Amino acid sequence: MAQALTFPSPTKKWHHKAQPSTLPTRHGLSSKGKSVIVTGGGTGIGGETARYFAEAGASRIALLGRRTQPLLDNKAFIEEKFPGVEVITVSTDITKKSDVDAAFSQFAGNGKINVLVHSAAVIGPKEGVADADGDSYLEAIQENIAGALWVAQAFLRHAAPDAVAIIINSWAAHLSLNDVFSSYCVAKLAVYRLWDTITISNPSLSVFHTQPGVVLTEMNLRAGGAASFEGIKTDDVSLPASFNLWLASPEARFLRGKFVWCNWDVEELKAQAKEIEEGTKLSIGLMGWPFDYVN
Repeated sequence: MAQALTFPSPTKKWHHKAQPSTLPTRHGLSSKGKSVIVTGGGTGIGGETARYFAEAGASRIALLGRRTQPLLDNKAFIEEKFPGVEVITVSTDITKKSDVDAAFSQFAGNGKINVLVHSAAVIGPKEGVADADGDSYLEAIQENIAGALWVAQAFLRHAAPDAVAIIINSWAAHLSLNDVFSSYCVAKLAVYRLWDTITISNPSLSVFHTQPGVVLTEMNLRAGGAASFEGIKTDDVSLPASFNLWLASPEARFLRGKFVWCNWDVEELKAQAKEIEEGTKLSIGLMGWPFDYVN
């Protein structure tokens, strides 16, 4: 049996499922009155995240995704278990600007969106640079970046002044374990930088970047993603879903703009709030040198 990999962590505790501090029943994590939009909201991390926001009392939730039936299934689950939550489903290809614009406009109406959870992505070819088909490689990068761009533009048009955007990223943006899924790694770093630039001109927004854990979602299983990394212990989908709920609360504001792993212990992170908020810790930049811009 392969030995489980151990990753460096800023917290002593490492979680594989929902933490007590991130549960929707916890005082301070209420989403009452909030409008929440989730891309990839039918299944997997996005689908489960929508359920956690519903349990926390969100007023309105929009589920976006390419496949209609999973969206409808999740809508039915939420409405049955959490009556009173308005759930809207919109079949959406986020790589198409017209689809994204229509979905956000339909959901927002004359109101504003409080929380965005951007969970939709494509894996692309598994091969590394040397062996990958060039067209497939570039197409995967284009689809991931296009989805991020159209979602970001639509969100900015409809976001509340103090809105939260939680961008499901991947360790692939900052950590290379081997050369597989190279195009996905390139795309994820690009998506991080795209959203990072948004905070410059929209300082009132809170943008978070997350590594959700190793969750055996449909996409992961289909691509064989987890199987490509020997010795990695998988995580329950409750881990990122509950962590995303916590990130949307005022308690997590010290992590704005940071890249965080959902496995990290929330209480230990909170104890480091001042250091994290005022410095370069948990930021992606030039390693070994705090390259801050100074006028």
